[in-house]
Amino acid sequence: MASAVDGALKAVALADLKRRDADEVNGSKRAWATALTLLNSAGVLPVVYFVRGRRRPAA
Repeated sequence: MASAVDGALKAVALADLKRRDADEVNGSKRAWATALTLLNSAGVLPVVYFVRGRRRPAA
């Protein structure tokens, strides 16, 4: 079950990462994509990407 959730979260995170410009991402898009693809994180890394990896729009 955890691997299915991790896979789904990774797919959504990678899709989000692909459609964002580099200036909308904290850090390197390549580094995020590599980490999301290669690391087994039980869903933690995709959540970290959504919380810390994306830049918030200027208010």
